[in-house]
Amino acid sequence: MTRLLVIILLLLSTHAMAQKIIIEDKVRFLALGDSYTIGESVTADSRWPVLLVDSLHHRGINSSEPAIIATTGWRTDELKRAIDKAKIKGTFSLVSLLIGVNNYFQGKSVEAYASEFEGLLKTAIKLADGKKDHVFVLSIPDYGYTPFGQEKREQISQGVDAFNTVNREITKKLGVRYFDITGISRKGLAEPDLVASDGLHPSGRMYAQWVEVILKDATLVPEEEEEK
Repeated sequence: MTRLLVIILLLLSTHAMAQKIIIEDKVRFLALGDSYTIGESVTADSRWPVLLVDSLHHRGINSSEPAIIATTGWRTDELKRAIDKAKIKGTFSLVSLLIGVNNYFQGKSVEAYASEFEGLLKTAIKLADGKKDHVFVLSIPDYGYTPFGQEKREQISQGVDAFNTVNREITKKLGVRYFDITGISRKGLAEPDLVASDGLHPSGRMYAQWVEVILKDATLVPEEEEEK
């Protein structure tokens, strides 16, 4: 009975940790990912990490320009190599991870993805000085709901769902906040202005909606509260 109670408390604790991300004033933000993070086919000021920082400024939270390690076409293994090569110094007060669409698109296995994604998420936690509530994961968007992917929409959606099931469970296991933005991406055909001019990637408008989802479940800590 005692053992069962301990297990329940641990599960509740992990669940609670994953409910909110904490964003403290003077944010040092690192965004890790692929085309969806570097903002393929949108201007630099429409990338979602940049929009997030802008939104924080409007809410009285200061932040430096986000550091972004992301390139169109990267898989999990390529992102890992890029992080290693970057030889990052210091830690960040906020770290995000969004990766996996190219693992699926290039026919890589879900099993290999699971192992590599977990390693990347552990790296993200380390880069946040071990503070799990300063790390968050975004789900993989569904490009089946774009002009580029609509002919294979059902197949793509099934594949994206399979990879998202894996990254969601790993994120939950490690006690990190998970934001499911896949539903927003599935409005791409019904609302064409959510898709960039290339017919494949999100537009700035879609990225702005992602930011709204993130900030809705974030705890913002102004500088005066930090000093108390």
